[in-house]
Amino acid sequence: MDSNTLIIMAIVLVTVIGLIGAIILVAASIFMYVPVDERVEKITGVLAGANCGACGCAGCADYAKTIVEDGNAINKCTPGGAKTVAAIAEIMGVQAEATVPMKAVVACSGTCEKTSKRYEFEGIQSCLAVKGLYGGDGMCKYGCLGYGDCTRACAFDAIHIVNGIAKVDREKCVGCGACAAACPNSVISIVPEHKRKPVVLCQNKDKGGDTRKACTAGCIGCMKCAKACPKEAITVENNLAHIDQEKCVGCQICVKECPVGIIHVPANE
Repeated sequence: MDSNTLIIMAIVLVTVIGLIGAIILVAASIFMYVPVDERVEKITGVLAGANCGACGCAGCADYAKTIVEDGNAINKCTPGGAKTVAAIAEIMGVQAEATVPMKAVVACSGTCEKTSKRYEFEGIQSCLAVKGLYGGDGMCKYGCLGYGDCTRACAFDAIHIVNGIAKVDREKCVGCGACAAACPNSVISIVPEHKRKPVVLCQNKDKGGDTRKACTAGCIGCMKCAKACPKEAITVENNLAHIDQEKCVGCQICVKECPVGIIHVPANE
């Protein structure tokens, strides 16, 4: 058998194998086809497309699928807001659920003028990296580390390091929670936006004297805010004040009573 014949036979054999493989793939796609509800694609199209995970799902497509197939709530896309909820409600043929804008809050007031560093860090400019070295380089081990892991995690350019600590641009913030997830000191939380209700911008749990040594803008656990609150919405645990947002009526008496000035209404900043 000459070489030309061998080449032709090889070509024919490869072609036949390719055709058989194609037939198998087509047959598999037909027999294994799982119909997809067209509403999933429509809902995915109206979502914010940030794939931020704020809804608790792996991404926008996954969230859309859980809405259609599992009856997941339609108001979990915080970046999309009320407009997205209305669009999903129309697709699903249900009534739009009320939404409350969510915003990130940085519970730290330790700017450069109010605290200092314990040592000079020369490693990778990352909060996670400096956290791994003696718990961080700041005098306050609870505060914002200031190396910008949160800024790199934000897809909306809504958080920046200003004067040593993270600061949220409330106009741009969509409350997706990416910054909070990236913060190794857990000083960022996502809370409902409110024009009058204050929050405590500190995380320090040390005793008052130790807190003052670390930062002049730290909660000292003096109880003045708790005693002044007419709704008993403030408790002090582990030397740190906490405001129950459900009980708080936004009277802001605590803001005036705080001797170190770390209780603020974020919406007014």
